[in-house]
Amino acid sequence: MTRTLAIALLTLGDPGTLTGGYLYHQRLAELAPTHDARIDFVSFPHRPFPLAALAAPAVLRRAHRQGARALVLDSIAAAFLAPVLLTGPPTVPLVGMLHQPPGGIDHGPLRTAVQARFDRLAYRRASRLLVASDLLAEQLVAAGTPRARLRVVPPGRDVAAAPGPPPGDLRQGRGAAFLCVGNWVERKGLHDLLEAFARLPPEAGTLHLAGDERADPRYAARLRARLARPDLAGRVVAHGPLPREAVAALYHAADVFALPSVKEPYGTVYGEAMAAGLPVVGWRAGNLPYLADDEREGLLLPPGDLAGLADALARLAADAALRRRLGEAARQRALARPTWEESAAVFFAAIREAVGEG
Repeated sequence: MTRTLAIALLTLGDPGTLTGGYLYHQRLAELAPTHDARIDFVSFPHRPFPLAALAAPAVLRRAHRQGARALVLDSIAAAFLAPVLLTGPPTVPLVGMLHQPPGGIDHGPLRTAVQARFDRLAYRRASRLLVASDLLAEQLVAAGTPRARLRVVPPGRDVAAAPGPPPGDLRQGRGAAFLCVGNWVERKGLHDLLEAFARLPPEAGTLHLAGDERADPRYAARLRARLARPDLAGRVVAHGPLPREAVAALYHAADVFALPSVKEPYGTVYGEAMAAGLPVVGWRAGNLPYLADDEREGLLLPPGDLAGLADALARLAADAALRRRLGEAARQRALARPTWEESAAVFFAAIREAVGEG
């Protein structure tokens, strides 16, 4: 009989934040009891880079006081633990949980370069590295990480145990309902989506945006200015941040999922949308080409091709049969991906191996 496995997940800031990486950890924490495990979140404080590293000794003390038998290091916090690891390894096994490559994906060149060095230092001290996508695994191997140290643990395809109440007619009398789920940060490509959508005739469709509008105030101001122009008036609905059940309801009520993101190490929302039977539209970038093929489960365009993006949206708005064909193929492909329960089984098995129970 196995002992309850106490895991300290070292992350940054509020573990309840609505982003893919944080939601990933929340789902694992919810499923931990079914694997005779417990995840306790221990956070570094949000401070200007790299000052959060000053809190590393206190973070480790809190983890040990909670009885952690393993430390799981979120890639968003790896650089902040690295300096204290120079003094010696932690007293319990350390496992890296990577949702982004070393250096992160949202920073300028200088910070990216500096953070990448610290990230790699922390990962060298880890007994193994869990990664959220095949794309990320390939990037790490190309940079010199032995493949034997890596295990891919993708997010589950199921966004919620059950969707919330139906949100009503998302089309609002137009041809199709387009859905985009993503926080308002530049790499998500929301401005590109608005520009492309504005080229469609007003009767073609209604666009719904779900995501945190406060994530990047400067970028949000740019999006609000674009939304205020007459060519988008009344055609775009901004829902703000929503709970998982409400997002699931939107997936089930929409016709098309569109997110022209340039950097998605996994892109959880693409998988969720596909599992709901939605064709996906986006740039041929990041992990999306690993999840969907152009003209099979969706329409993928070269990054920056606004005319092509507009044409793709227009095609799907006008052709219900095309939406159904691509959407059904998307659903079937998504069914081949793991559920959250299946991903959790791989995750907790890997941690038990790290502590010598595998």
